[in-house]
Order: sequence, then C-alpha cells, then structure tokens
Amino acid sequence: MPNELILICSVVFIYGAALLGYLIFGKTGLYCISVIATILANIEVTIMINAFGMEQTLGNILFAVTFLITDILSECEGKKAAQTAVYAGIFSSIFFLVLSQSWMLYTPSSADTMMPSIKTVFSNTPRMILASLVVYAISQMFDVWLYHKWWKLTEKKFGNKRKFLWLRNNGSTLISQILNTALFTAFAFLGTYDIPTLISIFLSSYVIYIFTSLLDTPFVYLARKIHDKKLSKETAKA
Repeated sequence: MPNELILICSVVFIYGAALLGYLIFGKTGLYCISVIATILANIEVTIMINAFGMEQTLGNILFAVTFLITDILSECEGKKAAQTAVYAGIFSSIFFLVLSQSWMLYTPSSADTMMPSIKTVFSNTPRMILASLVVYAISQMFDVWLYHKWWKLTEKKFGNKRKFLWLRNNGSTLISQILNTALFTAFAFLGTYDIPTLISIFLSSYVIYIFTSLLDTPFVYLARKIHDKKLSKETAKA
C-alpha cells in the first residue's frame, strides 16, 4: 500500500476517532485521545518516510489532531477545557519520558530478545520528547489564545458568536502550526540532519499541516452539532 494512501486513511481514522470519542464520552474522550496522540507521536516522529514527493517524519497527523481537539474544546466547552487538554498532554509526555527511559536501566535476562530493539527505538526518545514537550506547550497555548482572540474579533465585528467558526479554526491553527513546525524542526533535528534536510522537513511538515488543518474544519462543525444536540436534550429533560 502506498504511503500516500496510508497517510490519508490515518487522517480520516484519527480525526474520526476524536469525533467519536467526543460523541460517546464528551470532553473526557477528547482528553484521552489527546494524551494518546501526544505519547504515540513522540515515537512515530522518529520514522522518516517519502510521500507526496516529500521526505517527512511521521507523527505530523497525530500532532495535528491535538490542535483539532483544542479547537473543539475551545468552541464547545470553553477556553479552560482546551487548556486542560494541553496540560494533560504535557503531563503525559513527562510521565512517558521518565517511564520509557527507566526500561533501559534494567538488565535483561539471557532469554530476552527485545531489549536491543527497545534501546534502538527509545535511545533518541528523550530529545524528541523534550523537544515536543517544549514546542507542544508553546504552540498549543498560543493556539488556544489565538482561537479566542479570533473569536472575540469576529463576534465584535459581526455581532454573532457562532458565525465564522471556519475563520477562528483555520486562523488559529495555520498560524500556530508555523510556530510548531519551525520550533520542533530546530529543537529535534538540529545537528542530526544537514540544513537542506531540515528545510525539507520543515516545508513538508507544514504542507501536511496545511492539509490537515483545512481538513479538520468539518470535524469542528460536526463536534459543535454534537454539543448542540446534547444541550438541547439536557434542556428538554430539565
């Protein structure tokens, strides 16, 4: 199966899972998806592939869903709920960093066959997680702040709180992703790859983020519909 098709299927699956999590479990479901995506992205980002004519790291889609989640939470549950998702991602990254590094302190038994592979996978993880931790905290908090700035601007200008969801969604995410991509490329890969490769990683990552950011807008609208239906049911019961 070509890499391009796998990436497209991954976007649909991951975004769909976030929406399903919100439908079934509410904001708790989004917190869970955000934590899982943050941890797995730190592992997946160590893999380099070629897709759509570009060399790129994996993990971009998993990182992208965390922006979708904070936008859904901002829109439907409020700024505080979005910030809670960011704090949960930071906490889970620290937890995973400490735990994964402790695995390599053990002395394996003579029958063990996995420790060499574990060391290969996780020997680069500390730098990746520390880089993503710093970048995640900066870019996500900026994204939440910018989302609500756009919201206040459009509400003040047009006198309607619900209109222009697409603008605050894309206006916050696309700008935040520039910051996210530039900082992560520098922190995670500077000194590991040459400058042309770093530029290639940055450009390919941001191109993917443009695609994933535009694609997540319908999911935010669907999440708001889910939220509206829940509110109407609660109102009817009351």
